[in-house]
Amino acid sequence: MGINSYLVFIHTTGNRSAEMKMLSFKFVKEAYTPFTTLNASFVVTDRTDPGTVTEVMLYVNGRQIHYGFIDELSVTEKNGIKTASLVSRSFSCMLTQNQMEPGLYTGMSLNRLMDEILSIPHVTHEDSDTNGYIYINYGSTLWEAIIAFTYKLSGRYPYIRGTNCVMMNEVSQPEVFIIGSDRLLTSGSGISEKQLLSDLHMEDINGDFGTFDLNDPLVTARSIVRHRWIELDKQFLYAPQQALEFRDRAASKGWRSSFCTYCGYSGEDISDIVSFGDVQPARITGVTVTGGRNGIFTRLSVYNDRFYSYS
Repeated sequence: MGINSYLVFIHTTGNRSAEMKMLSFKFVKEAYTPFTTLNASFVVTDRTDPGTVTEVMLYVNGRQIHYGFIDELSVTEKNGIKTASLVSRSFSCMLTQNQMEPGLYTGMSLNRLMDEILSIPHVTHEDSDTNGYIYINYGSTLWEAIIAFTYKLSGRYPYIRGTNCVMMNEVSQPEVFIIGSDRLLTSGSGISEKQLLSDLHMEDINGDFGTFDLNDPLVTARSIVRHRWIELDKQFLYAPQQALEFRDRAASKGWRSSFCTYCGYSGEDISDIVSFGDVQPARITGVTVTGGRNGIFTRLSVYNDRFYSYS
């Protein structure tokens, strides 16, 4: 792979070291997952002390696509050569690891939520001061609060773009990628019905059921019967039926998808536009980049569900 991909480590001393001799790597980014993951193996040089590394960046074709902390790092020596195996998640995964103080938050915006209420190191966000309210249930994480706030404002689902940047809206000027038949290695489509829900029931303010119900006819038509009974969701206290509509849409995340693979990496990211085969065009919802002795390969996915659609 040569210099097409390499790692940069930050140490407890503040120093940086680069490892250019990559053996293999796999980078994964997905629209509904609030962090990226990296698995890599590489030759360790004297520049890097594995005992002091705290952060890692992955560069592919000169572009930084991952910035995270060290989940696991092991070093093996054989015949005088040290090789390392690395597992890392981006810093934005801490959005799912920090709970918020329960209660009602008024005059809330994404800027205030992430800059004043609970700030995560190295995690940035779209600039948005649009105000609204959110109710934080016991045990709710910052990511769950961002999800609820985004849905209440726009009916959308948040995602991560770049390295650790939280986005609520589609990119207004996305990059456009056309993967022609001469470049396609594989393409295909698939479905996953395991999370789909047929019926949702929510209690009212008195704790009684029967007022707020939802049936999804598209799921029922597929001979799927899955009922869920939930307590009153105060996140949607002023529009209770939205609580059921949100859960119904969330259960369909990624249930239909199309995908393609080509040789190389061109810098694709979530919410960019791609065209390939019969997909003309669509917002990118998944990027997987792998590298090894045979080169670098990119797999792009697009969803056709309740948050994303394509013709």
